[in-house]
Amino acid sequence: MSIFTRFKDIVSANMNAMLDKAEDPEKMIKLMIREMEETLVELKSACAGAMADAKRVGRELDLAREKEVLWEGRASLAVQRGRDDLAREALNEKLFYSEKFAGLEEESTRFEALIEQSQTDIAVLEEKLQNAKEKKRILVQRHIRADVSRRARQDVRRAASEEAMARFEDFEHRIERMEAEADMVLPPKRRDLEHEFATLEGHQDVEAQLQALKDRIAGGK
Repeated sequence: MSIFTRFKDIVSANMNAMLDKAEDPEKMIKLMIREMEETLVELKSACAGAMADAKRVGRELDLAREKEVLWEGRASLAVQRGRDDLAREALNEKLFYSEKFAGLEEESTRFEALIEQSQTDIAVLEEKLQNAKEKKRILVQRHIRADVSRRARQDVRRAASEEAMARFEDFEHRIERMEAEADMVLPPKRRDLEHEFATLEGHQDVEAQLQALKDRIAGGK
């Protein structure tokens, strides 16, 4: 594929449509930028070559013009000296350089047109490349923002989950503490009942010990 065909394909391509259809727009724009940069290098190289050729043709044009004038003067001199034979030879040389000059002039015109077109193409491609780089910058920023947003949502969900678990554990600990305190503290009614039975049981023990003591004393008599 020639450089100019590649250039036309790049310029005519709808960048936005291609990016919309791409599975990975960021990768696509990088490939597009690389192709544009490579094409731009080739365009500039071709333009530089055309400019060098144009300078060469310009020098040849100047030389052809000098030769044309030179042989025309020699033809005039030969005629003045009565040397028609030399005048004919000089005019043939003049005609050769006149034709060469005309051909070089056409070539110079073509090179000038090529240089002008190349410079226009370079300017167009540089602008398109700049737009592509701007789109890449925007895509990268969007990717970064999306990644930051995703991480933030994950952090929020994780924090909410950890907070909920901590609150649940705290609530569970409070319940356990309340249950333990309830086990340690008896209700007033139950406490009075326990006290009365403990008193009765204590009296029974005293009476039993007293009776046992009396029996031992009576038995000793």
